[in-house]
Amino acid sequence: MAEAADFQETRPSPARRWLRRTASVVLGAPLLLGLLNVPATATAVGAAEPAKAPTGSRTVDVSLDTISPGVPTKDDTLTVSGTLTNKGKETVSSAEVDLRVGPRLSGRGQVDDAAKRTGYVPGADPEAVGGKYTVRFPKLSSGLSQDFTFSVPVDKLGLDDPGVYQLGVSVSGRTTGVPYEQVLGIERSFLPWQPETSDSRTKLTFLWPLIASPHVTAETRSDEQQTPVFTDDDLAKEIAPGGRLERMVSLGSRLPVTWVVDPDLLASVAAMAGKYEVESGDTTVPGRNQTLAKQWLTALEKVVEDGKVVALPFADPDLASIAHRGTTVSGTLSHLQNASTVAATTVETLLHVKPSTDFAWPVNGVVDPSIVDVATSAGAHNVIARSDSFPESGQLPYTPTAARPIGGGTTAVVADGRLSTAFDGNMSRANTSTLAIQKFLAHTLALTEQTPDNQRSIVVAPPRMPTTAQAQTMARALEGLSGNRWTQPSDLVAAAEEKPDPQATTRIPRTSAYPKKLREQELPTQAFEDIRTTQGSLDSFQIILTQPERVVTPFGNAVNRSMSTSWRGRSLEAQQYRDAVRGYLRSLTNEVQLIEKSDVTLSGRSATIPVTVQNKLVQGVDRLVLRLTSDNIRLKFNDDGTKAELPVSIAGGHSQSVKFDTATSANGRAQVTARLYTEDGTPYGEEMTFTVKVSEVTPTVLLVIAGGLLLLVLAGVRMYSHRKRAVASDPANGDGGGPEQPSDPTPDTGPESGAPLGTGEKVDR
Repeated sequence: MAEAADFQETRPSPARRWLRRTASVVLGAPLLLGLLNVPATATAVGAAEPAKAPTGSRTVDVSLDTISPGVPTKDDTLTVSGTLTNKGKETVSSAEVDLRVGPRLSGRGQVDDAAKRTGYVPGADPEAVGGKYTVRFPKLSSGLSQDFTFSVPVDKLGLDDPGVYQLGVSVSGRTTGVPYEQVLGIERSFLPWQPETSDSRTKLTFLWPLIASPHVTAETRSDEQQTPVFTDDDLAKEIAPGGRLERMVSLGSRLPVTWVVDPDLLASVAAMAGKYEVESGDTTVPGRNQTLAKQWLTALEKVVEDGKVVALPFADPDLASIAHRGTTVSGTLSHLQNASTVAATTVETLLHVKPSTDFAWPVNGVVDPSIVDVATSAGAHNVIARSDSFPESGQLPYTPTAARPIGGGTTAVVADGRLSTAFDGNMSRANTSTLAIQKFLAHTLALTEQTPDNQRSIVVAPPRMPTTAQAQTMARALEGLSGNRWTQPSDLVAAAEEKPDPQATTRIPRTSAYPKKLREQELPTQAFEDIRTTQGSLDSFQIILTQPERVVTPFGNAVNRSMSTSWRGRSLEAQQYRDAVRGYLRSLTNEVQLIEKSDVTLSGRSATIPVTVQNKLVQGVDRLVLRLTSDNIRLKFNDDGTKAELPVSIAGGHSQSVKFDTATSANGRAQVTARLYTEDGTPYGEEMTFTVKVSEVTPTVLLVIAGGLLLLVLAGVRMYSHRKRAVASDPANGDGGGPEQPSDPTPDTGPESGAPLGTGEKVDR
């Protein structure tokens, strides 16, 4: 382009232009012919090529929507239903859908391998049951779906010894491109076969978490009940019929599970059961879901009365974030200890059961030495880990018992990684949910068969905040184990007390092994510095209050919520929550302040300077000190130098005028600084400055003034005598006197105004 610009004024001769055009046509002809012969499916340069149509054994997508019963017995009839979808470009003719069962898998590794395969593998996949159990379709048109259902007596499936069998559904047929019959699609699952109760059953502990993200602010109203303010009303959706938390309670009520509860969730729903308000823009609106809250709490209280409840620290603090980024900020661990202390009281008060508070649950069960140290510093003696982040150092041919002593009287309860992650992902599709259930059941049976004579205790720690679909899938999986043929229910406390396997690893993974993806989701160090700033302001504020508990509790809970595990992946929302807590506390502390004062002029050697302190809060404040400081040594307060202090105690909604006696020895100006302090000497609020002007009266001026006054008195006496003689000489006048002079008004010297100065105590909002 640069060369073209440089020579754009130079034009070739007509003959030369003709030659160039001819050459272009000759050279371009083959290229043009090539372009004309490109197939219609070709795309422009740089454009994405269209996806190729599935071929071979991936031509037809097979979805397994139901497998019932998931754990059959000898007299059962197995029913398998699903959907076929032709993903290819051609119609499939003479389609045959077959159920394939077997062979028996040996070990958990073979279960994993079978689950990974996608296409049909002759020899590796079992023969079809065939016969009258084959489902036939004349054709499957491209892009269309067709439902199918098998119902086969279990005694026709060829199941022999107990164990895990492959189960699959395949579709065979012909297409125009491939006229002979071939397998065009297959989906695999598993069929656990244990017709009789096993002699040695595995103890299975399944955690059932009731955890939610924070919804309550630090703000409460000034009424007696301290009406709480919620950030939104989304919690009502979760506890409403069909909501996530309602389903968790309803499904868990009939399952042998250990309830793992965040006490903040209970406290939030309890607050919703009474009067509450919800933020809406710059204002708040009344909350209207009291009935839902009461129903949910009542239902939960009923289902846990005979069950095991484990209480996490209040608001489920992020232990890994605290360990990796919070311990460098002073005071962080004290918040975690407080969260653990509050947990037991909250659960006992609201559910009337005594929970276990001896467990810590890091995110995804990933631990390192620093996380364990933080967990134990908060009082936990059991840390819930997960086997995929707590790998075995030896070559054990079986899955060991969950409990592992890791030193210092601490036990790592290592949940099984494959069972715990079985329900991750989107379980809203019937096919995904069904496959997850059958794989979960298969692994539990394969685990039991590893060492039939060695009974072990296994823990399952599912997603921390399961979706509704995940909860329903987990419930169906546990219902599949209800016959207790190879497992038996246990609880988390009992699992932690089981005798450890002597060959199982007890080595805690290194800090450097902590996953990078999880580390990137942690709360930043700034979050803990924000929390420290908020706590420092709260400590100074509560000292001056006559009812500090009305402030300490809501703000203390808000600080705990600022460390919640649920903020992972929501850094902006977490920052906004911390900023709102800190900003609201700042607005409250500013309600106790000094009233701006104009410059003061003093005439004479002594005077009184009043400084007004205002309290807009509903509750009173005391244990405050007002300090005045002068920059001029000739202006002294209370005959005690250039600094003076007086105590301040003000009722809610009032102001107080604090008076300082001053004395001066010379004319001039003094800059006076006024500031409030708590009794321990901590500055409170902003300082205020004003100027004091001193005008001392000299002896000469006093002599002149005295002489003037004497002349005025003598003139008055003379005028009075002259007027008296004039009145006496007038017989028409009787006794009389001068007019009466009104007295000066009495000054208002009251130290405190009784008029309220605010509409309510913002501290209790």
